[in-house]
Amino acid sequence: MALSIQQSQKYLGSDRWQWSVWLDGTPEELDFVEYVTYILHPTFHDPVRPVGDRTTNFRLSTSGWGTFTMHVNVMHRDGQETTIEHNLVLLYPDGKPTLV
Repeated sequence: MALSIQQSQKYLGSDRWQWSVWLDGTPEELDFVEYVTYILHPTFHDPVRPVGDRTTNFRLSTSGWGTFTMHVNVMHRDGQETTIEHNLVLLYPDGKPTLV
């Protein structure tokens, strides 16, 4: 299994969502990760967010109003780096995606 980014999202109302992203992989792959840096849309306060908590699969939780492509840098314990792109998709309760 290759490392990938998974997400969850909850509509809060008034075009706002609470959402989380995390690194998915086998336990062995995740144990080999030192930390993950999420690079969010530049409109976020502090758009570069490092996460080093392996117990949460390097989960980042925040809120926002629109979709965007985030870049995720995975730093491995041996010094190698993997970059993953993830298209954050936010859905209204009726299943329609945001248009942003």
